[in-house]
Amino acid sequence: MTIWTIEAVCTGTARPFHGAETSAIAKRPREGAVQVLEEGLAPDEQADRTVHGGPEMALHLYPLDHHAWWREQIGDHPALDEPGGFGSNLAVRGLTEAMVHIGDRFRLGTALIEISQPRQPCWKIEHRFGHKGMVAQIVATARCGWYFRVIETGEVAAGNALERVAIGAREWNVARVFRALVAGKASAAEFAELAALETLTPRLRAKAAARRG
Repeated sequence: MTIWTIEAVCTGTARPFHGAETSAIAKRPREGAVQVLEEGLAPDEQADRTVHGGPEMALHLYPLDHHAWWREQIGDHPALDEPGGFGSNLAVRGLTEAMVHIGDRFRLGTALIEISQPRQPCWKIEHRFGHKGMVAQIVATARCGWYFRVIETGEVAAGNALERVAIGAREWNVARVFRALVAGKASAAEFAELAALETLTPRLRAKAAARRG
């Protein structure tokens, strides 16, 4: 399968979240066409630009398929009914971390985007859902989601196609990269491969280089 449907295009604004902390993890569906720019959807905000947003993490996709799995783990939660409940910009069903690779390119509406890295989970997920242990479960199962960079700007709307037009590093699907660089389950040779993988974000390439021994 090479074509999926965008069920929702979601954006958010940074709001008070926990004490002095802010977050834009609660993304809401948008109506009509939304601009896809080099920095991401316009408008969309990220509270901490060191770990979210910017050209290398312009768009986030967290698979809708995982929402049902999480309901089994933590019970019902209103955010599990929201297409952007995990901070996802793109709501897509039938596409998971084992099916996509670093460097895969997709036509998104009129834009062209490329997978750049897995998403590394943080404490804000647990705070949003009110359940401790979710980060550990993400690390254990690689249900992490991923980021895209924007190769060609354009527009996208709910109902548009997400079409894979090129496959990147076939041996490095998102789940495998996540297990290597976040769970730390990789050999020195694998870390060396990741350090040389040009379509992986520079920050993660540097992390791989530091671990290759």
